[in-house]
Amino acid sequence: MVKEKSKQNTKIGILNKIIVLISLISLSFILTTPEYKGLATYYGQHWTGRLTSSGERFHADSLTAAHKYFKFGTVLKVLNHHNDSVCYVKVNDRLPKSSKFIIDLSYGTAKKLNFLKRGVINVTLIPVDTVEIKKYKK
Repeated sequence: MVKEKSKQNTKIGILNKIIVLISLISLSFILTTPEYKGLATYYGQHWTGRLTSSGERFHADSLTAAHKYFKFGTVLKVLNHHNDSVCYVKVNDRLPKSSKFIIDLSYGTAKKLNFLKRGVINVTLIPVDTVEIKKYKK
């Protein structure tokens, strides 16, 4: 009788360990940050001073970007695949839904990521945080 209980406790212990392991594996899939890959380009300096879709004024030297879907104020980590440089940008404008680009970066960001001459690069975007953007009233 005692041997049967110890075998049963061992089986329950093993089952508990398996359940915990499966839970940890599935939790790691849930907690991983999504990555988005695609082509990036940049705004020319001639757009400086114009209003963006969020209501902010565009400045060529700022670290900002236009994206199709991310909320205004979302901070994205941008990784340049060509030279592995990294930059953080804030989304404050919209790309047309028909655009072939995943993101449109400011001139300052393109300079920091070292792709001014190339014009178009492959990037990975990783959402980091969201900051509230208040629209300016005219």
